[in-house]
Amino acid sequence: MAKIVYGVSGEGSGHTSRAMAILPYLIEQGHDVRVVGYDRSYRDLKDRFDVFETEGLTIGQADNEVSIIKTITENLARVPKGHAKSRTLKKELFKGFRPDVAITDFEPMTAYLANYFEVPLITLDNQHRMRYMDLDVPDRLLPGMALTKTIIRGMIPRPDVSLVTTFHFGPVTNDRTFLFGPLIRPPVLAAAPTEGDHIVVYFTKGAGSFIDRLKDYGQERFYVYGQNQEGTEGNIIFRPFSREGFVEDLGSCMAVMASAGFTLITEALHLKKPYLALPTKGQFEQELNAVMLHAMGCGKGALRVTGETIGDFLHRLPEYRKKLEQYQPSDGSEIKAKLDELLADGCAMAREYQGRRR
Repeated sequence: MAKIVYGVSGEGSGHTSRAMAILPYLIEQGHDVRVVGYDRSYRDLKDRFDVFETEGLTIGQADNEVSIIKTITENLARVPKGHAKSRTLKKELFKGFRPDVAITDFEPMTAYLANYFEVPLITLDNQHRMRYMDLDVPDRLLPGMALTKTIIRGMIPRPDVSLVTTFHFGPVTNDRTFLFGPLIRPPVLAAAPTEGDHIVVYFTKGAGSFIDRLKDYGQERFYVYGQNQEGTEGNIIFRPFSREGFVEDLGSCMAVMASAGFTLITEALHLKKPYLALPTKGQFEQELNAVMLHAMGCGKGALRVTGETIGDFLHRLPEYRKKLEQYQPSDGSEIKAKLDELLADGCAMAREYQGRRR
Protein backbone atom coordinates (compact mmCIF):
# COMPACT_ATOMS: atom_id res chain seq x y z
CA MET A 1 0.00 0.00 0.00
CA ALA A 2 1.10 3.56 -0.67
CA LYS A 3 2.22 6.38 1.59
CA ILE A 4 0.32 9.46 0.44
CA VAL A 5 0.51 13.17 1.21
CA TYR A 6 -2.89 14.67 0.32
CA GLY A 7 -3.14 18.49 0.13
CA VAL A 8 -6.54 20.16 0.37
CA SER A 9 -7.15 23.84 -0.37
CA GLY A 10 -8.98 25.72 2.38
CA GLU A 11 -10.62 28.29 0.11
CA GLY A 12 -14.35 27.58 -0.05
CA SER A 13 -16.08 24.30 0.75
CA GLY A 14 -15.64 22.33 -2.49
CA HIS A 15 -12.13 21.03 -1.88
CA THR A 16 -13.07 19.73 1.55
CA SER A 17 -16.24 18.09 0.23
CA ARG A 18 -14.20 16.26 -2.40
CA ALA A 19 -11.64 15.19 0.18
CA MET A 20 -14.40 13.84 2.41
CA ALA A 21 -15.43 11.57 -0.47
CA ILE A 22 -11.88 10.39 -1.32
CA LEU A 23 -9.92 10.24 1.96
CA PRO A 24 -12.04 7.54 3.66
CA TYR A 25 -11.82 5.43 0.50
CA LEU A 26 -8.02 5.66 0.36
CA ILE A 27 -7.73 4.71 4.03
CA GLU A 28 -10.16 1.79 3.56
CA GLN A 29 -7.86 0.50 0.81
CA GLY A 30 -5.04 0.39 3.36
CA HIS A 31 -3.07 3.45 2.25
CA ASP A 32 -1.20 5.54 4.83
CA VAL A 33 -2.50 9.07 4.25
CA ARG A 34 -1.28 12.36 5.75
CA VAL A 35 -3.40 15.41 4.96
CA VAL A 36 -2.24 19.01 4.48
CA GLY A 37 -4.84 21.74 4.90
CA TYR A 38 -5.53 25.30 5.96
CA ASP A 39 -8.47 27.47 6.97
CA ARG A 40 -11.70 25.60 6.15
CA SER A 41 -10.08 22.33 5.06
CA TYR A 42 -8.06 22.14 8.28
CA ARG A 43 -11.06 22.94 10.49
CA ASP A 44 -13.34 20.46 8.75
CA LEU A 45 -10.88 17.57 8.41
CA LYS A 46 -8.71 17.70 11.54
CA ASP A 47 -11.05 15.71 13.75
CA ARG A 48 -11.30 12.79 11.32
CA PHE A 49 -7.86 12.58 9.72
CA ASP A 50 -4.17 13.15 10.40
CA VAL A 51 -3.92 16.78 9.22
CA PHE A 52 -0.92 19.11 9.10
CA GLU A 53 -1.98 22.76 9.25
CA THR A 54 -0.27 24.98 6.68
CA GLU A 55 -0.96 28.49 5.37
CA GLY A 56 -2.73 29.13 2.10
CA LEU A 57 -4.08 31.78 -0.20
CA THR A 58 -7.48 33.44 0.09
CA ILE A 59 -9.61 35.62 -2.20
CA GLY A 60 -10.99 38.86 -0.77
CA GLN A 61 -14.51 39.88 -1.82
CA ALA A 62 -16.94 42.76 -1.39
CA ASP A 63 -20.58 42.72 -2.57
CA ASN A 64 -20.11 39.56 -4.68
CA GLU A 65 -17.04 40.96 -6.47
CA VAL A 66 -13.36 40.08 -6.12
CA SER A 67 -11.52 42.83 -4.24
CA ILE A 68 -7.91 43.10 -5.38
CA ILE A 69 -6.96 45.24 -2.38
CA LYS A 70 -8.48 42.80 0.15
CA THR A 71 -6.91 39.84 -1.65
CA ILE A 72 -3.43 41.39 -1.54
CA THR A 73 -3.59 42.61 2.06
CA GLU A 74 -5.06 39.39 3.45
CA ASN A 75 -2.46 37.23 1.70
CA LEU A 76 0.49 39.45 2.60
CA ALA A 77 -0.42 39.03 6.26
CA ARG A 78 -0.01 35.27 5.86
CA VAL A 79 3.53 35.32 4.41
CA PRO A 80 5.65 35.10 7.62
CA LYS A 81 3.68 32.24 9.13
CA GLY A 82 3.46 30.51 5.74
CA HIS A 83 7.24 30.46 5.36
CA ALA A 84 7.69 28.81 8.75
CA LYS A 85 4.93 26.28 8.06
CA SER A 86 6.45 25.30 4.71
CA ARG A 87 9.78 24.48 6.35
CA THR A 88 8.04 22.27 8.92
CA LEU A 89 5.96 20.59 6.21
CA LYS A 90 9.10 19.87 4.20
CA LYS A 91 10.85 18.36 7.21
CA GLU A 92 8.02 16.31 8.71
CA LEU A 93 6.00 15.09 5.75
CA PHE A 94 8.42 14.90 2.88
CA LYS A 95 11.77 14.18 4.54
CA GLY A 96 10.36 12.26 7.51
CA PHE A 97 7.28 10.48 6.13
CA ARG A 98 8.80 9.98 2.64
CA PRO A 99 5.58 9.65 0.59
CA ASP A 100 5.31 7.40 -2.46
CA VAL A 101 2.92 9.83 -4.12
CA ALA A 102 1.34 13.22 -3.53
CA ILE A 103 -2.24 14.17 -4.34
CA THR A 104 -3.37 17.77 -4.27
CA ASP A 105 -6.80 19.33 -4.43
CA PHE A 106 -5.42 22.72 -5.41
CA GLU A 107 -3.19 23.03 -2.32
CA PRO A 108 0.10 24.52 -3.61
CA MET A 109 2.65 23.58 -0.92
CA THR A 110 2.03 19.87 -1.49
CA ALA A 111 2.55 20.38 -5.23
CA TYR A 112 5.75 22.39 -4.89
CA LEU A 113 7.31 19.98 -2.41
CA ALA A 114 6.32 16.97 -4.51
CA ASN A 115 8.18 18.52 -7.44
CA TYR A 116 11.17 19.40 -5.25
CA PHE A 117 11.48 15.84 -3.89
CA GLU A 118 10.55 14.24 -7.25
CA VAL A 119 7.46 12.55 -5.83
CA PRO A 120 4.76 11.68 -8.41
CA LEU A 121 2.06 14.35 -8.29
CA ILE A 122 -1.63 13.72 -8.96
CA THR A 123 -4.11 16.60 -9.06
CA LEU A 124 -7.69 15.80 -8.08
CA ASP A 125 -9.83 18.90 -8.40
CA ASN A 126 -12.17 20.79 -10.69
CA GLN A 127 -9.73 23.66 -11.35
CA HIS A 128 -7.68 21.77 -13.92
CA ARG A 129 -10.59 21.63 -16.37
CA MET A 130 -9.75 25.31 -16.92
CA ARG A 131 -6.15 24.40 -17.70
CA TYR A 132 -6.50 21.17 -19.67
CA MET A 133 -9.98 21.19 -21.24
CA ASP A 134 -10.57 22.72 -24.66
CA LEU A 135 -13.29 25.15 -23.56
CA ASP A 136 -15.68 27.04 -25.80
CA VAL A 137 -16.37 30.27 -23.92
CA PRO A 138 -17.73 33.71 -24.90
CA ASP A 139 -15.12 36.21 -26.09
CA ARG A 140 -15.64 38.35 -22.99
CA LEU A 141 -14.23 35.49 -20.86
CA LEU A 142 -11.08 34.87 -22.92
CA PRO A 143 -8.83 37.29 -20.94
CA GLY A 144 -10.06 35.76 -17.69
CA MET A 145 -9.42 32.27 -19.00
CA ALA A 146 -5.84 33.14 -19.98
CA LEU A 147 -5.18 34.71 -16.59
CA THR A 148 -6.75 31.76 -14.77
CA LYS A 149 -4.56 29.27 -16.64
CA THR A 150 -1.50 31.27 -15.59
CA ILE A 151 -2.64 31.28 -11.95
CA ILE A 152 -3.28 27.52 -11.98
CA ARG A 153 0.19 26.91 -13.43
CA GLY A 154 1.63 29.07 -10.67
CA MET A 155 -0.31 27.25 -7.94
CA ILE A 156 0.28 23.71 -9.24
CA PRO A 157 3.27 23.97 -11.55
CA ARG A 158 3.87 20.48 -12.88
CA PRO A 159 1.26 17.74 -12.27
CA ASP A 160 2.05 14.29 -13.62
CA VAL A 161 -1.59 13.17 -13.82
CA SER A 162 -4.76 15.25 -13.52
CA LEU A 163 -8.08 13.75 -12.40
CA VAL A 164 -10.67 16.41 -13.14
CA THR A 165 -14.19 16.53 -11.74
CA THR A 166 -16.67 18.38 -13.93
CA PHE A 167 -20.38 18.72 -14.70
CA HIS A 168 -19.69 19.63 -18.35
CA PHE A 169 -17.54 17.55 -20.67
CA GLY A 170 -15.39 18.17 -23.73
CA PRO A 171 -12.01 17.36 -25.30
CA VAL A 172 -8.80 17.56 -23.24
CA THR A 173 -5.46 18.88 -24.40
CA ASN A 174 -3.17 16.02 -23.31
CA ASP A 175 -3.14 12.28 -22.57
CA ARG A 176 -2.61 12.59 -18.81
CA THR A 177 -5.86 14.39 -18.00
CA PHE A 178 -9.00 12.38 -17.23
CA LEU A 179 -12.53 13.73 -16.76
CA PHE A 180 -15.03 12.40 -14.21
CA GLY A 181 -18.42 13.39 -12.91
CA PRO A 182 -18.61 15.45 -9.71
CA LEU A 183 -17.87 13.87 -6.34
CA ILE A 184 -20.93 14.39 -4.17
CA ARG A 185 -20.58 14.32 -0.39
CA PRO A 186 -22.33 11.40 1.34
CA PRO A 187 -25.18 13.35 3.05
CA VAL A 188 -26.28 14.74 -0.31
CA LEU A 189 -25.98 11.32 -1.94
CA ALA A 190 -28.26 9.95 0.78
CA ALA A 191 -30.87 12.73 0.46
CA ALA A 192 -34.25 11.88 -1.06
CA PRO A 193 -35.24 15.04 -2.97
CA THR A 194 -38.75 16.47 -2.75
CA GLU A 195 -40.23 19.70 -4.09
CA GLY A 196 -41.19 22.09 -1.31
CA ASP A 197 -42.31 25.71 -1.39
CA HIS A 198 -39.05 27.43 -0.43
CA ILE A 199 -35.97 28.60 -2.34
CA VAL A 200 -32.49 28.11 -0.90
CA VAL A 201 -30.22 31.17 -1.12
CA TYR A 202 -26.54 30.79 -0.28
CA PHE A 203 -23.86 33.49 -0.18
CA THR A 204 -20.97 33.64 2.26
CA LYS A 205 -19.59 37.03 1.26
CA GLY A 206 -21.09 40.34 0.24
CA ALA A 207 -24.56 39.70 -1.21
CA GLY A 208 -26.64 42.22 0.72
CA SER A 209 -27.95 44.01 -2.36
CA PHE A 210 -29.19 40.76 -3.92
CA ILE A 211 -30.90 39.61 -0.73
CA ASP A 212 -32.67 42.98 -0.47
CA ARG A 213 -34.15 42.40 -3.95
CA LEU A 214 -35.79 39.18 -2.77
CA LYS A 215 -38.14 41.20 -0.57
CA ASP A 216 -39.96 42.22 -3.75
CA TYR A 217 -41.10 38.61 -4.24
CA GLY A 218 -43.43 38.32 -1.28
CA GLN A 219 -45.19 35.27 -2.66
CA GLU A 220 -41.96 33.23 -2.35
CA ARG A 221 -40.13 32.03 0.76
CA PHE A 222 -36.35 32.31 0.76
CA TYR A 223 -34.16 30.34 3.18
CA VAL A 224 -30.91 32.32 3.31
CA TYR A 225 -27.66 30.67 4.42
CA GLY A 226 -24.16 32.03 4.87
CA GLN A 227 -24.97 35.48 6.32
CA ASN A 228 -24.14 34.68 9.95
CA GLN A 229 -27.52 35.76 11.20
CA GLU A 230 -30.85 34.26 12.22
CA GLY A 231 -34.41 35.50 12.18
CA THR A 232 -37.15 36.45 9.74
CA GLU A 233 -37.57 39.59 7.67
CA GLY A 234 -40.85 39.25 5.80
CA ASN A 235 -40.43 36.47 3.24
CA ILE A 236 -36.73 36.01 4.04
CA ILE A 237 -35.75 33.46 6.67
CA PHE A 238 -32.11 33.63 7.72
CA ARG A 239 -30.87 30.17 8.62
CA PRO A 240 -28.00 29.46 11.05
CA PHE A 241 -25.02 27.35 10.04
CA SER A 242 -26.01 23.69 10.00
CA ARG A 243 -24.67 21.02 7.63
CA GLU A 244 -27.64 18.76 8.31
CA GLY A 245 -30.17 21.59 8.08
CA PHE A 246 -28.71 22.87 4.83
CA VAL A 247 -28.82 19.46 3.15
CA GLU A 248 -32.41 19.00 4.33
CA ASP A 249 -33.46 22.41 2.98
CA LEU A 250 -31.54 21.83 -0.26
CA GLY A 251 -33.18 18.46 -0.82
CA SER A 252 -36.68 19.83 -0.26
CA CYS A 253 -36.41 23.20 -2.03
CA MET A 254 -38.02 24.25 -5.29
CA ALA A 255 -34.87 26.01 -6.56
CA VAL A 256 -31.48 27.44 -5.59
CA MET A 257 -30.11 30.99 -5.91
CA ALA A 258 -26.44 31.35 -5.09
CA SER A 259 -22.99 32.27 -6.30
CA ALA A 260 -21.67 30.05 -9.07
CA GLY A 261 -19.46 27.81 -6.96
CA PHE A 262 -18.76 24.38 -8.40
CA THR A 263 -19.79 22.30 -5.39
CA LEU A 264 -23.24 23.73 -4.78
CA ILE A 265 -24.05 23.68 -8.50
CA THR A 266 -23.15 20.00 -8.72
CA GLU A 267 -25.15 19.17 -5.58
CA ALA A 268 -28.17 21.00 -6.99
CA LEU A 269 -27.79 19.14 -10.29
CA HIS A 270 -27.59 15.85 -8.41
CA LEU A 271 -30.83 16.67 -6.58
CA LYS A 272 -32.48 17.99 -9.79
CA LYS A 273 -32.86 21.57 -8.51
CA PRO A 274 -32.99 24.54 -10.92
CA TYR A 275 -30.20 27.01 -10.17
CA LEU A 276 -29.84 30.77 -10.56
CA ALA A 277 -26.07 31.22 -10.68
CA LEU A 278 -24.67 34.64 -9.79
CA PRO A 279 -20.93 34.44 -10.40
CA THR A 280 -18.57 36.50 -8.31
CA LYS A 281 -17.35 39.23 -10.65
CA GLY A 282 -13.71 38.70 -11.50
CA GLN A 283 -13.69 34.95 -10.80
CA PHE A 284 -13.37 33.21 -14.15
CA GLU A 285 -14.24 29.80 -12.72
CA GLN A 286 -17.57 31.02 -11.43
CA GLU A 287 -18.33 32.82 -14.67
CA LEU A 288 -17.48 29.61 -16.55
CA ASN A 289 -19.76 27.58 -14.28
CA ALA A 290 -22.63 29.99 -14.91
CA VAL A 291 -22.12 29.84 -18.68
CA MET A 292 -22.01 26.04 -18.73
CA LEU A 293 -25.03 25.68 -16.44
CA HIS A 294 -26.99 28.05 -18.68
CA ALA A 295 -25.90 26.13 -21.80
CA MET A 296 -27.13 22.87 -20.26
CA GLY A 297 -30.57 24.43 -19.76
CA CYS A 298 -30.63 23.43 -16.09
CA GLY A 299 -30.65 26.99 -14.77
CA LYS A 300 -29.76 30.57 -15.46
CA GLY A 301 -26.48 32.45 -15.20
CA ALA A 302 -26.49 36.20 -14.64
CA LEU A 303 -23.65 38.68 -14.21
CA ARG A 304 -26.01 41.51 -13.25
CA VAL A 305 -29.11 40.99 -11.15
CA THR A 306 -32.31 42.89 -11.82
CA GLY A 307 -35.89 42.22 -10.89
CA GLU A 308 -36.33 40.84 -14.40
CA THR A 309 -33.48 38.35 -13.84
CA ILE A 310 -35.16 36.85 -10.80
CA GLY A 311 -38.63 36.94 -12.32
CA ASP A 312 -37.49 35.23 -15.53
CA PHE A 313 -35.76 32.48 -13.54
CA LEU A 314 -38.87 31.79 -11.46
CA HIS A 315 -41.07 31.79 -14.55
CA ARG A 316 -38.88 29.18 -16.28
CA LEU A 317 -38.63 26.70 -13.40
CA PRO A 318 -40.76 24.07 -15.21
CA GLU A 319 -38.46 24.30 -18.25
CA TYR A 320 -35.36 23.81 -16.10
CA ARG A 321 -36.89 20.85 -14.27
CA LYS A 322 -37.59 19.11 -17.57
CA LYS A 323 -33.94 19.49 -18.61
CA LEU A 324 -32.74 18.28 -15.22
CA GLU A 325 -34.51 14.97 -15.80
CA GLN A 326 -31.81 14.21 -18.39
CA TYR A 327 -28.88 14.91 -16.04
CA GLN A 328 -26.97 11.75 -15.15
CA PRO A 329 -25.33 11.99 -11.69
CA SER A 330 -22.04 10.32 -10.79
CA ASP A 331 -21.50 7.93 -7.87
CA GLY A 332 -17.71 8.49 -7.74
CA SER A 333 -16.81 4.90 -8.64
CA GLU A 334 -14.93 5.78 -11.84
CA ILE A 335 -12.50 8.25 -10.28
CA LYS A 336 -11.86 5.86 -7.39
CA ALA A 337 -11.08 3.10 -9.87
CA LYS A 338 -8.60 5.41 -11.62
CA LEU A 339 -6.90 6.15 -8.30
CA ASP A 340 -6.64 2.42 -7.65
CA GLU A 341 -4.88 2.05 -11.03
CA LEU A 342 -2.44 4.85 -10.32
CA LEU A 343 -1.58 3.61 -6.81
CA ALA A 344 -1.32 -0.13 -7.54
CA ASP A 345 2.01 -1.97 -7.45
CA GLY A 346 3.91 0.71 -5.58
CA CYS A 347 2.33 3.56 -7.56
CA ALA A 348 3.80 2.12 -10.77
CA MET A 349 1.40 3.92 -13.11
CA ALA A 350 1.81 7.24 -11.30
CA ARG A 351 5.56 6.86 -11.65
CA GLU A 352 5.16 6.02 -15.33
CA TYR A 353 3.28 9.28 -15.92
CA GLN A 354 5.96 11.11 -13.94
CA GLY A 355 8.61 9.64 -16.21
CA ARG A 356 6.81 10.95 -19.29
CA ARG A 357 6.90 14.49 -17.86
CA ARG A 358 10.68 14.54 -17.43
